Amino acid sequence: MKKITVAVVAIAAMLAMAAVPGPALAEYKIGAIFATTGGASMLGLPEKNTAEMLVDELNAKGGINGEKVKLFLYDTEADPTKAVNAVKKLISKDQVDVIIGPTTSGVSMAIIPEIEKAKVPLISCAAAVSIVVPVKPYVFKTPQTDIMAVEKIYTKLQADGIKKIALITVSNGFGDSGRVQLQNLAGNYGLSIVADERYGANDTNMTVQLTKIKASDAQAIICWGTNPGPAVVAKNRKELGITRPLYNSHGVASKAFIEGAEGAAEGTFLPAGKLLVVDQLADSDPQKKVLAGYKAAYEARWGGSVNTFGGHAWDAFYIAVMAIENAAKAGKVTHASIRDEIEKIKDFVGTGGIFNFSADDHNGLTKEGFVLVKIENGDWKLAE
Repeated sequence: MKKITVAVVAIAAMLAMAAVPGPALAEYKIGAIFATTGGASMLGLPEKNTAEMLVDELNAKGGINGEKVKLFLYDTEADPTKAVNAVKKLISKDQVDVIIGPTTSGVSMAIIPEIEKAKVPLISCAAAVSIVVPVKPYVFKTPQTDIMAVEKIYTKLQADGIKKIALITVSNGFGDSGRVQLQNLAGNYGLSIVADERYGANDTNMTVQLTKIKASDAQAIICWGTNPGPAVVAKNRKELGITRPLYNSHGVASKAFIEGAEGAAEGTFLPAGKLLVVDQLADSDPQKKVLAGYKAAYEARWGGSVNTFGGHAWDAFYIAVMAIENAAKAGKVTHASIRDEIEKIKDFVGTGGIFNFSADDHNGLTKEGFVLVKIENGDWKLAE
């Protein structure tokens, strides 16, 4: 009887031990906040698609130093309040190591106080230079700045002998920042602004503003915004018979702009990352291999056409991964060590350019990451 009792106890002990879970497998947590629905979804959806694709690819190769990566993704709908709530959740509930996104400049600025308070590294996918200037210790970004975009446009206008320009900019964070740079840099290129019009992010007709511009002596028009507004501007410009050249910001670097303009985008210009014209780049271009690889992978997974906005997420994701990997090799993965490792990244070939971060530069790019693109026959053409 005693032997039976001992056996039963032993079996019970083994079953109890089997029921106790072993140590949880380590995983690195990357938070992502993109505008996957709402007015900025044509920017945010390719960012979401890219992040999901890259996590799958990375985990299939073994993750980071043998540990899997988990993506915590939330839709901001380009709403600052929803973005702030998402960031709070990523920090307190999900306890992520790093956050990539958001999609838009205004939303990026709205979440920065939460990022600075929690001291969690953020790699924004939005363009405004104010996101990283002045430098904020835990805030980085991947798109080229609006200053670089303005310089690219103004260099072309100066070369073409243009002296007088008209501005039409969207009234939001992206448009406000771009307008300031357009105003501040005009004199450096011998340009005078003879018309300065604004439009609302949800406006569906800009004929009033464009009629005023048509009456001015502007030799070229610069529209600064993200879709759908610029597509409306292009259509209204054509309807009014305005033939002066139209330049857009890098905020329209998506086929959705060409399609939305319904033929009215023909002959217009924009500065953009090289991804749009990768097939037209010289084989010697140091970015071509990376760009071609991302384009092929994205289009095979999701269909459609790749665009520079998804590229911003590609850059942000791999910058985060590189920083985590280097922090792990150094022996400690913390928010502070990841932040420090991002600042040390040099010569990283991304879709937006070649990144060289420092304590004084949390964007890490130069205007060489931009090319001037012309829309021709419904497609992108390298214009330089």
